[in-house]
Amino acid sequence: MRFTAAIIGRPNVGKSTLFNRLVGQKLALVDDTPGVTRDRRVHDAKLYDLYFSVIDTAGLEEASEASLEGRMRGQTELAMDEADLILFIYDAKAGVTPTDRSFANLARRTGKPVVLVANKAESRLADAGMTEAWELGIGDPVPISAEHGLGLPDLREAMIAALGDDVAFAERDAREAVSDVPDLSVTIDDPDAEEQPAYDDTKPIRMAVVGRPNAGKSTLINAWLGEERLLTGPEAGITRDSISVEFEVNGRTLRVYDTAGMRRRARVQEKLEKLSVSDGLRSMRFAEVVVIVLDATIALEKQDLHIVDLIGREGRAPVIAFNKWDLVKNKQEKLAELREKTERLLPQLRGIRAVPVSAETERGLDKLFDAIFHTHRIWNMRISTGKLNRWLEGIIAHHPPPAVSGRRLKIRYITQAKTRPPGFVLSVSRPDALPESYQRYLVNNLRETFGIGGVPIRLNLRTSDNPFANRARKR
Repeated sequence: MRFTAAIIGRPNVGKSTLFNRLVGQKLALVDDTPGVTRDRRVHDAKLYDLYFSVIDTAGLEEASEASLEGRMRGQTELAMDEADLILFIYDAKAGVTPTDRSFANLARRTGKPVVLVANKAESRLADAGMTEAWELGIGDPVPISAEHGLGLPDLREAMIAALGDDVAFAERDAREAVSDVPDLSVTIDDPDAEEQPAYDDTKPIRMAVVGRPNAGKSTLINAWLGEERLLTGPEAGITRDSISVEFEVNGRTLRVYDTAGMRRRARVQEKLEKLSVSDGLRSMRFAEVVVIVLDATIALEKQDLHIVDLIGREGRAPVIAFNKWDLVKNKQEKLAELREKTERLLPQLRGIRAVPVSAETERGLDKLFDAIFHTHRIWNMRISTGKLNRWLEGIIAHHPPPAVSGRRLKIRYITQAKTRPPGFVLSVSRPDALPESYQRYLVNNLRETFGIGGVPIRLNLRTSDNPFANRARKR
């Protein structure tokens, strides 16, 4: 079983840079501004032949428990409790500060193995900082440069010495034990098969939770988990990194990404907020289901519609959660109003599932999960070509395509080319002449007939090749 290492230290010493180096990806936001990281982030890491989980934490600061910095410190202390090894990192160039001394005592009191990491050791000013590290009393400092990848072999040796070979190499030995066993469970799909295999309701689902600042995204995820896993509070814009967590609902694994609040582009001025929003958009593009958290008291404003429209254009499976439902007084009237506005303002996603919830009181969460699973199933739906063409025959008989320039357009056949989201190919005699109104008519009837409501639908128009198109007419 792999061990867990927590990276701790005061703000702006390079914790997130080391985290990115160990996981091999630029997952955590890095900036010169102190205190960029706020939530704790867990990810699989690899350092040569060491396989482990690493936790990136917020910078330790002296502050009251009620303040934002105090709550950030509480998340870091939870990370130290979960970890098997603590990587205490300090800035060798700046030297040891009183804050470093205070939190070195905190790390020592945990009773966990501690590795003292002297970051930014590539600087000529780092020699004095290396000497000062002895007064911390937590072992020899390991000089590294997280930004340039220097000193990582020494860090590996220090981690092995702190944990012991049995714990440090447990994951590697387990991998080598199963590497020679053939995997007989792999199945090869037939590319010529018309029907897609039945929907697998046991596969994990990747989800992203998006919305405007202070809509209650992190609070909703904490309600799902049943613990204060993500930092929350009355301040808007607390979340910066896109933090991923895993949990199970009815035996099904959900991997959820909490994202930073998305404001109007004109209001986003700071570089850090731009990085946070870009990170959230990246998480949304890699998700399967996107839960849009809206404040029920001020829902469906212009920015909300922009967010939902962006999700539809990206082809994700959207679900709306009207949060803070406990603050709504006339619930039935408000719900009817919100659903009417949803249908009217989001015609491109007709039938989208919208569920009233209260993350604070944990009400409506079961219905929200039902909507998520239902939308994910529709997003993966495939319809046979035979059913589609029988439907198309009836549609054309009821309402044939219009005549353009005196010539009737001919629709020959339709087939589904892809899923996730459902995509259809329509063979038309003149694709560029088919009006958008008739395309919407076809898409809306597809939704109603086959129950494909609430997910984006792609309709691609094509025409069959004419072998005589480029041949000169002979007399």
